[in-house]
Amino acid sequence: MSETLAKRRIKSSSATVIISLALVLFMLGLLGLVVLNARKLSNHIKENIGFQVILKDTTTAAQVDGLQQEISASAFAKSVVHITKEQAAEKLKTDLGEDFISFLGFNPLLSTLDVKLNADYANADTLVEIEKSLLQKPFVKEVVYHKDMIKQVNENAKVVSLYILIFSGLLLIVAIALINNTIRLSIYSQRFLIRTMYLVGATRVFISKPFIFKGIRQGIVSGILAGVLLAGFLILSTNYIPDLLQLQDENMLALLFGGIILLGIFISGLSAFLSVMRYLRLKTSDLYF
Repeated sequence: MSETLAKRRIKSSSATVIISLALVLFMLGLLGLVVLNARKLSNHIKENIGFQVILKDTTTAAQVDGLQQEISASAFAKSVVHITKEQAAEKLKTDLGEDFISFLGFNPLLSTLDVKLNADYANADTLVEIEKSLLQKPFVKEVVYHKDMIKQVNENAKVVSLYILIFSGLLLIVAIALINNTIRLSIYSQRFLIRTMYLVGATRVFISKPFIFKGIRQGIVSGILAGVLLAGFLILSTNYIPDLLQLQDENMLALLFGGIILLGIFISGLSAFLSVMRYLRLKTSDLYF
């Protein structure tokens, strides 16, 4: 009866370790997703920032085509769209809900080139240089962009990146401490067995090997379980926020899932080894406390 009870306690202890480790790895996986997608999200926001090149009313079709091709071929442009004055008028009529051209008797709008930037060029200094270059063309009337917004986006991206790094470091330290403590408590019940084996002549490597292998197995199972939870979280998240699909990279996700499993193996195996070494160093009298 006592042997059956002992086996149940060992299984219960192993299940507790696996579940605890899986939850901690799941939290680390979530943080890993944030870290991986933070730059992509920042780039996604920056690439939706752009500027408008407002063309003079006397600009010819050849000049528009030439400038559009020149901007498209440049390193800073992600996309260039020509909006004619007629298209601009139709859009404004839709937004206003009334025909302002009939009221005014003419179309006061000008044709424009809407330019979206590549993320690396979405900063105030680069845009100033681009603006100077474009204004040198005689048919360009104005270059319009939101200077304050671009500056704010770049400053916020730097601050958020710093906070993410700090939080990542703190969470990793806490995770290692929690996993180590959980595994040490699971081995605590076998401390007398460890000490007895050592006293009868078993080497430290021989004693620690089964505990390390058990820790590795627990790390693998916990890592797989954490990966399943993370995949489920991603699926549910994309159902509510479809734009998240655009940020995901299959290769990076595969690396993240593999990293979670390897981290689980490393931390649980190392924790098991350190716990066994700790009980081997203790005096027999100290094992009762």
